[in-house]
Amino acid sequence: MKIVETGFDDLVVIEPKVIGDARGYFMESYRYDEFQKHGIDIRFVQDNQSKSKKGVLRGLHYQNAPYPQTKLVRALSGVILDVVVDLRRNKSTFGKSYSIELSSDNKKQLLVPKGFAHGFLVLSEEAEILYKCDEFYHPEVEGGIMYNDPSLKIDWQMNENDLVLSQRDQNHPNLSNAVFNF
Repeated sequence: MKIVETGFDDLVVIEPKVIGDARGYFMESYRYDEFQKHGIDIRFVQDNQSKSKKGVLRGLHYQNAPYPQTKLVRALSGVILDVVVDLRRNKSTFGKSYSIELSSDNKKQLLVPKGFAHGFLVLSEEAEILYKCDEFYHPEVEGGIMYNDPSLKIDWQMNENDLVLSQRDQNHPNLSNAVFNF
C-alpha cells in the first residue's frame, strides 16, 4: 500500500497494491494494521454505496461536531472527480479545494479527514462509489457548501448545463455563509 501526500494535513491518496493475472486481480482495499503502520488509526463503522449516471454531482457535504466523519472513498466502477474543501479554520489550507480522479481502473482511494466538505461528479457513463465512514450518519448535524462557489475555484471538468444535482445540493450556501464547527 502506498500513501501519497496531498499538501493538506491528513488528506492522503491511498494506492493499494493490486495483484493481477489472467483471472483478474486481487487487492486489499482496507486493512486496519496496514493503515496503522502509516500512522492512520481509524476504525470505520459504516459503509455507504451509491450508483449515479454521468453528470451527477453529489456534494459538497459534511457533518458537524459532535459527529464529524472521516471517509475513505473509492470508485467500484466508472470514473469520478472527487473533490474536497478544507473547513478547518486553524489550517493554512482552510477554504482550499483538492480534486482527484478516482476510477475502477486506477483503484486509488481518497482518505478524507474530519473537517472537510466532500463531493463528487460522475465523469463516465455511470459510476458506483463506496465510502467507509468512521462515524454514523446524523442528519441533524449535516451541512453543505455550494458546489460552484466562486471563491473555491473548483474545475468540475464538465459544462455546468450538463450537471445533475439534487434540490438540496442546488441550495447550499457559499463557504462564507456556511455553518460549520471544525
